[in-house]
Amino acid sequence: MASPSDEFDAFFERHHAELSRLAHLLLGGARGGEDADDLAADALVEIWHHWDRVCAAEFPVAYARGVVANLAKSRIRSRTRERRRIALFWSRQGGQALESEGPDVPAVLDVRAALGRLPYRKRACVVLRHAFDLSERDTARVLGISVGTVKSQTSRGMAELERLLTEAPGAEGGGGSGEFLRVLRTGPVQRRSW
Repeated sequence: MASPSDEFDAFFERHHAELSRLAHLLLGGARGGEDADDLAADALVEIWHHWDRVCAAEFPVAYARGVVANLAKSRIRSRTRERRRIALFWSRQGGQALESEGPDVPAVLDVRAALGRLPYRKRACVVLRHAFDLSERDTARVLGISVGTVKSQTSRGMAELERLLTEAPGAEGGGGSGEFLRVLRTGPVQRRSW
C-alpha cells in the first residue's frame, strides 16, 4: 500500500502540467507564464495540505482544478484592486491615472490575449470546456456553478472570442472558431494573424 506522500507524488507527476496550463489560460496577461507556475505551485501546496480530502473526493482532479480556479479568481481580484489603488494614487498626486490595458487590439492577436480580455467566468468556462474538454457537468462542478450557467457563459464567451478575433485590425474574415479552438487545445499560443 502506497503512503500518502507516494500517492501525492504520483498525482503531482500526472497532473502538474495540466494544472499549470489551466492556471496559465485562466490568468492570461503578459506575465501569465510566471504567474501560472506560481499559482499551480500554490494550488499543489493547498492540495497537499488537504490530501486526505482530495483522495476522498469522487474526482480528485476536478477538486484540484477547482483549487486552481479559485486561486486564479483571487489573484485576478487582487490585481484589479492593486491597479485601482495605483490609479487613485497617481490621480491624487496630480499626475495622470495609469491607463488600464484597454481594448486596443493589435493587428497581430493570439487566442491567449483574447482570452485575457474575457471576464473571469466566461474565460473559465471556455477554457475548461474547450481547452480541457470537460463536460458541462464537470465544468459546473469545478467552478461551483450550475450547468445552465456553464452553457450560457461558454456560449457567450465563445461568441465574444469570435468577435475579438475577427474584429482585429487586418483580420481577413477571421480564422474561424475551429482554428482558434485548435490553438486553444494545443497549449501556449504562438502569435498569429487572424
